[in-house]
Amino acid sequence: MKFKAPSLIVQIFLGMFLGILIGYFWKDAAPSLHILSDIFMRFIKMIIAPLVFSVLVVGVAKVGDFKSVGRIGIKTLLYFTTAAIISLLLGLVLVNVFAPGKRMHLELPAANAEVGVEAAKQFDTKNFINHIIPESIVDVMAKNEILPIVIFALFFGVAAASTGNKGKIVVDFFDSVSHIMFKVTNYVMAFAPLGVFGALAAVVAKQGLGVLTGYVYLIATFYLGLLLFIFGILFLICLFMKIKFFRLLDHIKEPILLAFSTASSEAAMPKTIESLERFGCGNRIVSFVLPLGYSFNLDGSMMYMTFATVFIAQAYGIEMTTGQQITMLLILLVTSKGMAGIPRASL
Repeated sequence: MKFKAPSLIVQIFLGMFLGILIGYFWKDAAPSLHILSDIFMRFIKMIIAPLVFSVLVVGVAKVGDFKSVGRIGIKTLLYFTTAAIISLLLGLVLVNVFAPGKRMHLELPAANAEVGVEAAKQFDTKNFINHIIPESIVDVMAKNEILPIVIFALFFGVAAASTGNKGKIVVDFFDSVSHIMFKVTNYVMAFAPLGVFGALAAVVAKQGLGVLTGYVYLIATFYLGLLLFIFGILFLICLFMKIKFFRLLDHIKEPILLAFSTASSEAAMPKTIESLERFGCGNRIVSFVLPLGYSFNLDGSMMYMTFATVFIAQAYGIEMTTGQQITMLLILLVTSKGMAGIPRASL
Protein backbone atom coordinates (compact mmCIF):
# COMPACT_ATOMS: atom_id res chain seq x y z
CA MET A 1 0.00 0.00 0.00
CA LYS A 2 1.45 3.32 -1.08
CA PHE A 3 1.91 5.87 1.72
CA LYS A 4 0.06 9.14 1.15
CA ALA A 5 1.62 12.18 2.77
CA PRO A 6 -0.75 14.36 4.82
CA SER A 7 -1.87 17.66 3.32
CA LEU A 8 0.21 20.81 3.78
CA ILE A 9 -2.25 22.27 6.28
CA VAL A 10 -1.99 19.13 8.45
CA GLN A 11 1.81 19.25 8.26
CA ILE A 12 1.81 22.93 9.31
CA PHE A 13 -0.46 22.21 12.29
CA LEU A 14 1.85 19.35 13.25
CA GLY A 15 4.86 21.67 12.95
CA MET A 16 3.16 24.24 15.20
CA PHE A 17 2.31 21.61 17.83
CA LEU A 18 5.78 20.04 17.86
CA GLY A 19 7.42 23.47 17.88
CA ILE A 20 5.54 24.46 21.04
CA LEU A 21 6.40 21.14 22.72
CA ILE A 22 10.11 21.26 21.84
CA GLY A 23 10.36 24.93 22.79
CA TYR A 24 8.83 24.29 26.20
CA PHE A 25 10.60 21.04 27.16
CA TRP A 26 13.96 21.51 25.39
CA LYS A 27 14.76 25.15 26.10
CA ASP A 28 18.54 24.90 25.69
CA ALA A 29 18.59 23.45 22.19
CA ALA A 30 15.36 24.92 20.80
CA PRO A 31 16.71 28.43 20.01
CA SER A 32 19.11 26.95 17.46
CA LEU A 33 16.08 25.62 15.58
CA HIS A 34 15.23 29.17 14.52
CA ILE A 35 17.62 28.61 11.62
CA LEU A 36 14.88 26.46 10.04
CA SER A 37 12.56 29.47 10.06
CA ASP A 38 15.33 31.71 8.70
CA ILE A 39 16.00 29.31 5.83
CA PHE A 40 12.31 29.10 4.95
CA MET A 41 11.86 32.89 4.99
CA ARG A 42 14.98 33.34 2.84
CA PHE A 43 13.51 30.91 0.30
CA ILE A 44 10.29 32.96 0.29
CA LYS A 45 12.14 36.26 -0.15
CA MET A 46 14.18 34.65 -2.93
CA ILE A 47 11.09 33.96 -5.05
CA ILE A 48 8.78 36.85 -4.21
CA ALA A 49 10.24 39.59 -6.47
CA PRO A 50 10.41 37.57 -9.72
CA LEU A 51 7.01 36.04 -8.94
CA VAL A 52 5.28 39.39 -8.34
CA PHE A 53 6.90 41.01 -11.38
CA SER A 54 6.17 38.19 -13.83
CA VAL A 55 2.61 37.61 -12.59
CA LEU A 56 1.71 41.31 -12.67
CA VAL A 57 3.26 41.93 -16.11
CA VAL A 58 1.26 39.03 -17.56
CA GLY A 59 -1.88 40.11 -15.72
CA VAL A 60 -1.67 43.71 -16.97
CA ALA A 61 -0.82 42.62 -20.52
CA LYS A 62 -3.77 40.20 -20.60
CA VAL A 63 -6.13 42.93 -19.41
CA GLY A 64 -5.24 44.84 -22.55
CA ASP A 65 -4.75 48.51 -23.28
CA PHE A 66 -4.16 51.33 -20.82
CA LYS A 67 -7.87 52.20 -20.78
CA SER A 68 -8.84 48.68 -19.68
CA VAL A 69 -6.06 48.58 -17.10
CA GLY A 70 -7.17 51.95 -15.78
CA ARG A 71 -10.81 50.89 -15.53
CA ILE A 72 -10.06 47.70 -13.61
CA GLY A 73 -7.36 49.45 -11.59
CA ILE A 74 -9.70 52.24 -10.46
CA LYS A 75 -12.35 49.72 -9.37
CA THR A 76 -9.70 47.69 -7.55
CA LEU A 77 -8.18 50.67 -5.72
CA LEU A 78 -11.65 51.97 -4.84
CA TYR A 79 -12.43 48.65 -3.16
CA PHE A 80 -9.02 48.57 -1.44
CA THR A 81 -9.48 52.09 -0.06
CA THR A 82 -13.05 51.41 1.11
CA ALA A 83 -12.03 48.15 2.82
CA ALA A 84 -9.04 49.87 4.45
CA ILE A 85 -11.20 52.67 5.87
CA ILE A 86 -13.73 50.14 7.21
CA SER A 87 -10.97 48.06 8.87
CA LEU A 88 -9.42 51.16 10.46
CA LEU A 89 -12.77 52.42 11.76
CA LEU A 90 -13.73 48.96 13.05
CA GLY A 91 -10.42 48.69 14.87
CA LEU A 92 -10.81 52.17 16.34
CA VAL A 93 -14.32 51.44 17.63
CA LEU A 94 -13.32 48.11 19.23
CA VAL A 95 -10.15 49.38 20.91
CA ASN A 96 -12.11 52.29 22.41
CA VAL A 97 -15.06 50.15 23.51
CA PHE A 98 -13.00 47.35 25.12
CA ALA A 99 -10.03 49.58 26.09
CA PRO A 100 -7.55 46.68 26.54
CA GLY A 101 -4.66 49.03 27.36
CA LYS A 102 -6.31 50.42 30.49
CA ARG A 103 -5.65 47.11 32.24
CA MET A 104 -1.88 47.61 31.94
CA HIS A 105 -1.34 50.70 34.17
CA LEU A 106 2.19 51.37 32.91
CA GLU A 107 4.37 54.32 33.91
CA LEU A 108 5.75 56.62 31.26
CA PRO A 109 9.47 55.86 30.64
CA ALA A 110 12.14 58.51 31.06
CA ALA A 111 12.60 60.86 28.13
CA ASN A 112 16.10 59.49 27.45
CA ALA A 113 15.16 55.80 27.79
CA GLU A 114 16.32 53.32 25.16
CA VAL A 115 13.41 51.87 23.22
CA GLY A 116 15.22 49.12 21.29
CA VAL A 117 14.01 50.22 17.87
CA GLU A 118 15.08 52.95 15.52
CA ALA A 119 13.16 56.20 15.70
CA ALA A 120 10.46 56.30 13.07
CA LYS A 121 10.97 58.78 10.28
CA GLN A 122 8.28 61.42 9.91
CA PHE A 123 6.03 60.80 6.95
CA ASP A 124 7.13 62.88 3.99
CA THR A 125 5.26 62.97 0.68
CA LYS A 126 8.46 63.59 -1.27
CA ASN A 127 10.21 60.59 0.27
CA PHE A 128 7.13 58.42 -0.31
CA ILE A 129 7.01 59.35 -4.02
CA ASN A 130 10.77 58.84 -4.36
CA HIS A 131 10.34 55.40 -2.81
CA ILE A 132 7.55 54.16 -5.09
CA ILE A 133 9.23 55.38 -8.31
CA PRO A 134 12.45 53.35 -8.53
CA GLU A 135 15.73 54.68 -9.88
CA SER A 136 16.74 51.11 -10.67
CA ILE A 137 14.40 48.14 -11.00
CA VAL A 138 17.35 45.83 -10.33
CA ASP A 139 18.02 47.56 -7.01
CA VAL A 140 14.42 47.36 -5.75
CA MET A 141 14.10 43.73 -6.84
CA ALA A 142 17.29 42.90 -4.96
CA LYS A 143 15.81 44.56 -1.86
CA ASN A 144 12.35 42.97 -2.32
CA GLU A 145 10.65 46.38 -2.23
CA ILE A 146 7.25 45.35 -3.53
CA LEU A 147 5.58 48.72 -4.17
CA PRO A 148 8.23 50.02 -6.64
CA ILE A 149 8.19 46.61 -8.37
CA VAL A 150 4.41 46.89 -8.75
CA ILE A 151 4.70 50.39 -10.26
CA PHE A 152 7.34 49.32 -12.79
CA ALA A 153 5.44 46.12 -13.66
CA LEU A 154 2.29 48.17 -14.39
CA PHE A 155 4.16 50.35 -16.89
CA PHE A 156 5.98 47.36 -18.37
CA GLY A 157 2.77 45.34 -18.78
CA VAL A 158 0.87 48.19 -20.45
CA ALA A 159 3.81 48.86 -22.79
CA ALA A 160 4.08 45.17 -23.69
CA ALA A 161 0.35 44.97 -24.45
CA SER A 162 0.51 48.00 -26.75
CA THR A 163 3.56 46.81 -28.72
CA GLY A 164 1.77 44.12 -30.70
CA ASN A 165 3.45 40.87 -31.73
CA LYS A 166 6.87 41.90 -30.43
CA GLY A 167 5.34 42.59 -27.04
CA LYS A 168 3.49 39.27 -27.14
CA ILE A 169 6.81 37.42 -27.29
CA VAL A 170 7.88 39.13 -24.07
CA VAL A 171 4.52 38.51 -22.40
CA ASP A 172 4.71 34.82 -23.33
CA PHE A 173 8.20 34.72 -21.84
CA PHE A 174 7.04 36.17 -18.52
CA ASP A 175 4.02 33.86 -18.60
CA SER A 176 6.47 30.95 -18.73
CA VAL A 177 8.53 32.57 -15.96
CA SER A 178 5.43 32.88 -13.75
CA HIS A 179 4.58 29.19 -14.23
CA ILE A 180 8.17 28.23 -13.41
CA MET A 181 8.01 30.40 -10.28
CA PHE A 182 4.81 28.64 -9.23
CA LYS A 183 6.67 25.34 -9.54
CA VAL A 184 9.54 26.74 -7.47
CA THR A 185 6.94 27.91 -4.96
CA ASN A 186 5.64 24.35 -4.60
CA TYR A 187 9.18 23.20 -3.79
CA VAL A 188 9.61 26.00 -1.24
CA MET A 189 6.24 25.26 0.40
CA ALA A 190 7.49 21.79 1.24
CA PHE A 191 9.75 23.51 3.82
CA ALA A 192 6.84 25.44 5.41
CA PRO A 193 6.14 22.94 8.24
CA LEU A 194 9.84 22.95 9.19
CA GLY A 195 9.91 26.75 9.10
CA VAL A 196 6.85 26.98 11.35
CA PHE A 197 8.30 24.33 13.68
CA GLY A 198 11.61 26.17 14.04
CA ALA A 199 10.01 29.59 14.56
CA LEU A 200 7.63 28.45 17.32
CA ALA A 201 10.25 26.30 19.06
CA ALA A 202 12.67 29.23 19.27
CA VAL A 203 10.05 31.75 20.42
CA VAL A 204 8.55 29.49 23.11
CA ALA A 205 12.03 28.51 24.36
CA LYS A 206 13.07 32.15 24.68
CA GLN A 207 9.88 33.70 26.06
CA GLY A 208 8.00 30.73 27.49
CA LEU A 209 4.37 29.84 26.98
CA GLY A 210 3.56 33.29 28.29
CA VAL A 211 4.26 34.59 24.81
CA LEU A 212 1.15 32.70 23.72
CA THR A 213 -1.02 33.98 26.59
CA GLY A 214 0.43 37.41 27.41
CA TYR A 215 -1.59 40.48 26.46
CA VAL A 216 -4.54 38.11 26.06
CA TYR A 217 -7.15 40.86 26.21
CA LEU A 218 -5.47 42.87 23.45
CA ILE A 219 -5.03 39.80 21.27
CA ALA A 220 -8.60 38.61 21.89
CA THR A 221 -10.04 42.03 21.05
CA PHE A 222 -7.92 42.31 17.92
CA TYR A 223 -8.93 38.86 16.68
CA LEU A 224 -12.55 39.73 17.41
CA GLY A 225 -12.06 42.66 15.03
CA LEU A 226 -10.58 40.39 12.37
CA LEU A 227 -13.44 37.91 12.71
CA LEU A 228 -16.01 40.70 12.46
CA PHE A 229 -14.26 42.01 9.36
CA ILE A 230 -14.02 38.57 7.71
CA PHE A 231 -17.41 37.12 8.64
CA GLY A 232 -19.21 40.45 8.61
CA ILE A 233 -17.82 42.87 6.03
CA LEU A 234 -16.25 40.36 3.62
CA PHE A 235 -19.23 38.03 3.94
CA LEU A 236 -21.58 40.85 2.91
CA ILE A 237 -19.30 41.76 0.00
CA CYS A 238 -19.28 38.14 -1.20
CA LEU A 239 -23.06 37.99 -0.77
CA PHE A 240 -23.47 41.14 -2.87
CA MET A 241 -21.08 39.81 -5.53
CA LYS A 242 -22.76 36.36 -5.48
CA ILE A 243 -19.55 34.63 -4.38
CA LYS A 244 -19.77 31.47 -2.26
CA PHE A 245 -18.02 32.78 0.85
CA PHE A 246 -17.40 29.53 2.74
CA ARG A 247 -16.27 27.74 -0.41
CA LEU A 248 -13.76 30.56 -0.93
CA LEU A 249 -12.49 30.17 2.65
CA ASP A 250 -12.09 26.44 2.09
CA HIS A 251 -9.92 27.08 -0.97
CA ILE A 252 -7.63 29.57 0.78
CA LYS A 253 -7.33 27.85 4.17
CA GLU A 254 -3.74 26.74 3.51
CA PRO A 255 -2.35 30.23 2.71
CA ILE A 256 -4.34 31.64 5.66
CA LEU A 257 -2.72 29.17 8.06
CA LEU A 258 0.68 29.74 6.49
CA ALA A 259 0.42 33.51 6.89
CA PHE A 260 -0.78 33.12 10.48
CA SER A 261 1.92 30.67 11.56
CA THR A 262 4.86 32.45 9.88
CA ALA A 263 3.57 36.02 10.47
CA SER A 264 4.46 36.77 6.86
CA SER A 265 2.23 37.77 3.98
CA GLU A 266 5.16 36.98 1.67
CA ALA A 267 4.92 33.32 2.60
CA ALA A 268 1.23 33.16 1.72
CA MET A 269 1.13 35.07 -1.55
CA PRO A 270 2.27 32.37 -4.04
CA LYS A 271 -0.12 29.79 -2.60
CA THR A 272 -2.96 32.35 -2.58
CA ILE A 273 -2.57 32.94 -6.32
CA GLU A 274 -2.83 29.21 -7.02
CA SER A 275 -5.77 28.78 -4.63
CA LEU A 276 -7.78 31.63 -6.17
CA GLU A 277 -7.26 30.26 -9.67
CA ARG A 278 -8.46 26.83 -8.49
CA PHE A 279 -11.47 28.56 -6.95
CA GLY A 280 -12.39 29.82 -10.41
CA CYS A 281 -11.04 33.35 -10.52
CA GLY A 282 -9.73 34.35 -13.94
CA ASN A 283 -5.97 34.22 -14.36
CA ARG A 284 -5.73 37.74 -15.77
CA ILE A 285 -7.72 39.24 -12.89
CA VAL A 286 -5.84 37.31 -10.19
CA SER A 287 -2.51 38.19 -11.81
CA PHE A 288 -3.46 41.86 -11.85
CA VAL A 289 -5.38 42.37 -8.60
CA LEU A 290 -3.52 40.18 -6.08
CA PRO A 291 -0.05 41.77 -6.48
CA LEU A 292 -1.72 45.19 -6.17
CA GLY A 293 -3.50 44.03 -3.03
CA TYR A 294 -0.17 42.88 -1.65
CA SER A 295 0.83 46.56 -1.42
CA PHE A 296 -2.48 48.42 -1.21
CA ASN A 297 -4.91 46.10 0.61
CA LEU A 298 -3.45 45.41 4.05
CA ASP A 299 -6.62 45.61 6.10
CA GLY A 300 -5.49 43.35 8.94
CA SER A 301 -2.18 45.15 9.35
CA MET A 302 -3.87 48.54 9.39
CA MET A 303 -6.42 47.37 11.95
CA TYR A 304 -3.55 46.13 14.11
CA MET A 305 -1.73 49.46 13.89
CA THR A 306 -4.92 51.19 15.07
CA PHE A 307 -5.17 48.76 17.98
CA ALA A 308 -1.48 49.04 18.86
CA THR A 309 -1.36 52.85 18.78
CA VAL A 310 -4.44 53.38 20.96
CA PHE A 311 -3.51 50.42 23.20
CA ILE A 312 -0.12 51.96 24.01
CA ALA A 313 -1.75 55.34 24.73
CA GLN A 314 -4.28 53.64 27.03
CA ALA A 315 -1.55 51.63 28.78
CA TYR A 316 0.33 54.81 29.70
CA GLY A 317 -2.80 56.77 30.60
CA ILE A 318 -2.59 59.11 27.61
CA GLU A 319 -5.98 60.37 26.44
CA MET A 320 -6.31 60.68 22.67
CA THR A 321 -8.98 63.07 21.44
CA THR A 322 -11.36 62.10 18.64
CA GLY A 323 -9.57 64.53 16.33
CA GLN A 324 -6.19 62.97 17.10
CA GLN A 325 -7.53 59.48 16.44
CA ILE A 326 -9.06 60.50 13.10
CA THR A 327 -5.78 62.16 12.10
CA MET A 328 -4.00 58.93 13.04
CA LEU A 329 -6.35 56.96 10.77
CA LEU A 330 -5.63 59.23 7.81
CA ILE A 331 -1.87 58.92 8.35
CA LEU A 332 -2.09 55.12 8.64
CA LEU A 333 -4.22 54.98 5.48
CA VAL A 334 -1.37 56.56 3.49
CA THR A 335 1.79 55.33 5.23
CA SER A 336 0.75 51.65 5.28
CA LYS A 337 1.07 51.31 1.51
CA GLY A 338 3.94 49.06 0.53
CA MET A 339 4.56 47.73 4.04
CA ALA A 340 4.31 44.11 2.85
CA GLY A 341 7.72 42.49 2.82
CA ILE A 342 9.14 44.88 5.43
CA PRO A 343 10.22 42.97 8.54
CA ARG A 344 8.16 43.98 11.61
CA ALA A 345 6.44 46.58 9.43
CA SER A 346 3.62 47.18 11.91
CA LEU A 347 6.16 48.43 14.45
